[in-house]
Amino acid sequence: MPPKDKSAAAKHAFPTLVLHTSLIALVLGLAIYRVFIADAGDRHHCKALLNEGRWLDAAPHKLWQPEGCMLHQYTPAQATTCLNGRHVVFIGDSTVRQVFYATVKHVDPKVSTDAEKHSDRSISVGNMQFSFYWDPFLNGTRTDEFLSGRLAESAAAGGVPTLAVVGSGVWYLRYDTTSGGIPIWKDRMATLFDAVGPTGRVIADEVVLMPVETPSEAKLSPERAATIKSDDIEAMNDFLDQKLLEAASESRATLAIPRVFNRVISGLEEETEDGLHFSETVNKVQASILLNLRCNDVMPKKAPFDKTCCNQYPVPNWVQGVLLVLLLAWGPVGLYFYSRSETASPLASLIPAQKYLIPLSIFGFSVSFLFLADRTPLFLKENKQYDALNFLILCTASLLVAAFTLKPAEKDLGFLNREQTDEWKGWMQVAILIYHYLGASKISGIYNPIRACVAAYLFQTGYGHLSFFLKKEDFGFSRVANIVVRINLLTVVLTYLMGTTYLSYYFSPLVTMWFLIIWTTMWAGHKYNDNTIFLVAKILVVAALTGAYFIIPGPLESTFDFINAVFATTWSAKEWRFRVTLDMWIVWAGALTALAFIKIKEWRIIDRPEWPKWERWTIVASGVTMVGYMAFELTRETKFVYNAYHPYVSIAAVLAFCVLRNATPWLRSTSSKFFVFFGQCSLETFIIQFHLFIAGDTQGIIMMIPGGPLLRPVNFAITSLVFVFVSNQVAKATGSLTQWICSSGATTKDSARLPVSRAPPPASQAAVGEYVQLSSVDGGSGGVSGQQPDGGSSEGEEVVMTMTPKKTFVSKAGEVLRGDLRVKFGLIWLALWGLNEVYPN
Repeated sequence: MPPKDKSAAAKHAFPTLVLHTSLIALVLGLAIYRVFIADAGDRHHCKALLNEGRWLDAAPHKLWQPEGCMLHQYTPAQATTCLNGRHVVFIGDSTVRQVFYATVKHVDPKVSTDAEKHSDRSISVGNMQFSFYWDPFLNGTRTDEFLSGRLAESAAAGGVPTLAVVGSGVWYLRYDTTSGGIPIWKDRMATLFDAVGPTGRVIADEVVLMPVETPSEAKLSPERAATIKSDDIEAMNDFLDQKLLEAASESRATLAIPRVFNRVISGLEEETEDGLHFSETVNKVQASILLNLRCNDVMPKKAPFDKTCCNQYPVPNWVQGVLLVLLLAWGPVGLYFYSRSETASPLASLIPAQKYLIPLSIFGFSVSFLFLADRTPLFLKENKQYDALNFLILCTASLLVAAFTLKPAEKDLGFLNREQTDEWKGWMQVAILIYHYLGASKISGIYNPIRACVAAYLFQTGYGHLSFFLKKEDFGFSRVANIVVRINLLTVVLTYLMGTTYLSYYFSPLVTMWFLIIWTTMWAGHKYNDNTIFLVAKILVVAALTGAYFIIPGPLESTFDFINAVFATTWSAKEWRFRVTLDMWIVWAGALTALAFIKIKEWRIIDRPEWPKWERWTIVASGVTMVGYMAFELTRETKFVYNAYHPYVSIAAVLAFCVLRNATPWLRSTSSKFFVFFGQCSLETFIIQFHLFIAGDTQGIIMMIPGGPLLRPVNFAITSLVFVFVSNQVAKATGSLTQWICSSGATTKDSARLPVSRAPPPASQAAVGEYVQLSSVDGGSGGVSGQQPDGGSSEGEEVVMTMTPKKTFVSKAGEVLRGDLRVKFGLIWLALWGLNEVYPN
């Protein structure tokens, strides 16, 4: 490209760069202000959990949203981890008893709730004990034992209770003449507050006082309505607030009062029959609030980090600390060396060429930004909210933007050309992002097509790689290294920085695995690949062998047991089998489609007189197939039922789409620049969404602009702009860094087989069907994609550092790393292995 064109492109990109960097600076400034000033008194969102929140869904209500944090839904296994070997105590009236049963059901969903109403209940689950003591006036023996600290000595489970929940008030109103009414209730509350003060013994690890319940007055019986007045209840709860303020002013220990319990039941007349006792679903949410209060900060602090209420993020371990320093300092330090021409430093040999330092800095700052976003309290995280209307609006808006950016080519670009495949990846990625942001996985009619989109990605993997190997016959190590690094660089760095597992970013491992399988398949007996019968037989045999390996129990488990034992990983064979077998055959369908297309051209079948008729019938059949697929997936009872059919029906849907998308020269040569843009950074958007667009390792959403439901659309817009900008910058940087990592000073037999630069031709100049790009990156310095450069010097010579440092151990190590590519990769594998062994648990 002429220099003037580069200059014009830079001028065009500059305003966009300034806009996005300014936006990032703004959201960072707002986040810092919120953390250190606005939320200084509640940085861990305990008060928010206890006092503020709203329902995200309509009746029947299930999803409660505390203000500014994610309410974690505890599974029985997780609740057991928190409460294991401990005693949980509930004391009070029937409203407390309802929350008691809901809490026990978090540990054992099958527990029976049949018992006498006004009686004690003790339930053992494993080595945990749950006790409910009926004492609506809090003046019984068990209450006195609890307040004096003697309950642990008389309880069947030893030790201080890990959680004690107390509640009273309604019975004092209902039977005010015999109980003494509100004055006596206040005395009991004062006694309770004194019991948790600094002078008394520890009566429980966490003491919770339930607020006096505000009933649904319209549902109260006349007898109850005569004595249970909302004004009295409000005055009683105000008294509790006053006691909390007094305790806080005296800086003494106190108890927790979840005033939000009354918000949970507010306006839910349909969830109660008598105005006082609410449905099991509502009680489950109240119990979940208790578990989040007690357990979030004591549970193991590891991914997924979806417990953000009343929880402190862990301090980065030493590996994360070292990585952050390297990511933030390596590029800038290198730029400093170049600016100062430091020739004597032994570190000079470890600094890459100057053209890689800006991409290295961008990559480092971007990945560190992901760490700040999802591993610190800098940004708030909240639960996802699915809404059919929002889903429709976002999809429609995306299609409208795409329609306005449609651009036809000047000539027929051919079947599955670069622009078309980029667009294909782009619109699928946009759909997946909307799907993940709104949490639409619960909707089978949306989940099923999204699964087909993932299958289509893998179809392109099979199509593109087989096309390359069959045409270029390049099976060298340099090719493999470039593809593996390009796909995995971001994923591997995030694995160690975020404390996750490699397989949790399942798309990168999945695409890598299939690339290596196809490479091995095409390399074995590659001298005979021009024999169609041999090649088809080879593909079918390998497909059968891989299918048996992943489907039949045993081999995969043994492999993962070995990998986990030797390389100190924690990979799950069960999860990986699900990921692989769900799209078991689509990659081979893509490979066979590529072979068929090549042979159709080679044998000049399109020149036969029957071809137009075959083409028309294929288009008609494809239209019928696509309609049939949509009808089929929409009529499956659940997504789990659909999953059983998906490996087979997705092949028909993807092939039908390919035919319809290429039905005419105009259709196959016209593409939307909006979707093409997303397609060119689809790998990065798929991975980065885990920590920036959505949060809590995909479990929630990030709130760069907090402020409740009214500001969620604004937050979506701002977060989307930041997310897409970061993803695009990382895509460009990763392409350049792949060239740096895979560059080799020595010319090996394999690397010599690759040309110095084999960048894909522009779409307007591409030969028909010559190119299907798998991961497009155009960073100005070349890219690594389906048509992969060898990692050596690209167009224009590499700017080599003019320093001549002394021959030290560090400088010699740098020379080795710039030497043979196999040695470099061996050292990288050893380093990753060592990190696995020493990584803190």
